Amino acid sequence: MRRPAFDLDVLRTFVTGVQLNSFAKAADRLGRSTSAVSAQLKKLEQQIGTPVLAKSGRGLTLTPMGESLLSHARRLLELNDSIFQTLHENQTATTVRLGLQEDFGEHFLSDILRRFVTTYPMVNLEVRIARNAELLTLMDNGGLDLALAWDTGYISPYATRLGATQMHWIGSREMPARNMPGDSPLPLIMFDAPCVLRSAAIQALDEAKITWRIALTSPSVAGIWAAVAAGLGVTLRTRIGLPGHLAIIPGLPAVQTLGYVLHAATEQPTPAARLLATLIKESLQSP
Repeated sequence: MRRPAFDLDVLRTFVTGVQLNSFAKAADRLGRSTSAVSAQLKKLEQQIGTPVLAKSGRGLTLTPMGESLLSHARRLLELNDSIFQTLHENQTATTVRLGLQEDFGEHFLSDILRRFVTTYPMVNLEVRIARNAELLTLMDNGGLDLALAWDTGYISPYATRLGATQMHWIGSREMPARNMPGDSPLPLIMFDAPCVLRSAAIQALDEAKITWRIALTSPSVAGIWAAVAAGLGVTLRTRIGLPGHLAIIPGLPAVQTLGYVLHAATEQPTPAARLLATLIKESLQSP
């Protein structure tokens, strides 16, 4: 059995007339004649099977059925307009600029890109993989729309703290760390300073009175993983993007958790940027 369907043009006339408290004004705003508007209202009442308007002095008032219809009609029109706006935006070649720490890029970037492109195939996505200081500078200078960075205490005007993850001492499975108090200095594989994880590692070792030395610095996480896998030392990172051939090393000082923050360039991002932010949050919450 074929189900009846409302004519959205008729519903728009009805809602506009109620909002303006005049169907003559509604006819003028919608570019229709008053007779056409009257015909639309008559068609609406015939479809429903009951009046939606009643005379009240010189004007009109909503019947109980009209009040109920008005609420539903508004939602239908909002959904209709939202669909068309989204489809229009999908066909508009805009650009969203995203900045990520390398850890996050390796962890979930491909999944985010796949899901984003499904909704916004025409939007250009520029991804910048960089360290914390560079990402925050780019945000300050207007070079990014969104940036996912470690929480270093810097809070931008439109930042959202998404959560935190535990930092771990990581080494090679074949050559676990053996440098404990009394041994030779613990060899560390780190980024160049300034680096929030480097600072946390040095502070924890100093407080535990464990001697250390910087055995190797690398500009990339991939370089750190390679040096650790070769047995050149240990590093302090999170489990995010941790390769399976490396292991968490026990026996070294406990280190606090490290928060991560999503920075936005504006209070009201574009729909595409909002979706990207949502995808990032969902990916970080996934086990």
